Amino acid sequence: MEKRMILGILTLTTMMGPSGGEDIVDHVASYGINVYQSYGPSGQFTHEFDGDEEFYVDLEKKETVWQLPVFSTFGSFDPQGAMRNLAIAKQNLNILIKLYNYTAATNEVPEMALFPKSPVSLGQPNTLICLVDNIFPPVINVTWLKNRHSITEGVSETSFLAKKDHSFLKFSYLTFLPSADDIYDCKVEHWGLDEPLLKHWEPEIPAPMSELTETVVCALGLAVGLVGIVVGTVFIIQGLRSSSASRHQGPL
Repeated sequence: MEKRMILGILTLTTMMGPSGGEDIVDHVASYGINVYQSYGPSGQFTHEFDGDEEFYVDLEKKETVWQLPVFSTFGSFDPQGAMRNLAIAKQNLNILIKLYNYTAATNEVPEMALFPKSPVSLGQPNTLICLVDNIFPPVINVTWLKNRHSITEGVSETSFLAKKDHSFLKFSYLTFLPSADDIYDCKVEHWGLDEPLLKHWEPEIPAPMSELTETVVCALGLAVGLVGIVVGTVFIIQGLRSSSASRHQGPL
């Protein structure tokens, strides 16, 4: 990859307080996050609410893609608006490239986390989530491995989500059926890395007890039970003796 990258980013952000005020912010909506970059060339157009993607525009198909299809019943967006905005970003980018003498972007080192969506039970469908943070520039390759082999079935991902520090994050998802025999890895390639970054995941299954361990545990349980019986019997005998002695003494 050619490590020369300049970005054009346009963002309109609306912050809403509990009663429309400006002092306290409960929600943040970012409308029309435009990213155009010289690599490719490529770009993206998204709407976000509280850091979650509402929709993005598929620039090749020129279609609006909603993160949750049900959202499309409450609103609509003309993808041509995104195409116009990106055309403007491209023009501005060409001006900035010449103005700053083709300055290369600084490649940040991305960070990763890998975790299941819900508590894991063998044989029960689940989703692995690979979170890649601190991405800049927003050009990255995220792949999944099952038992060290690349897989694409059941894989989906978000667009690049913008952060306040102008870096990006991205989520990649893998739907899977947990098995004691399968292991998974999320692999990230980025210009800020000298080599691909790999995060490993496999189900945590308690190791079975050996026959010797089972025998020892059973023996200990039996011993504790016998001790309890003996101690209980002693207390009962002592109680009976005390009661008998009291009856023999009689009143003074």
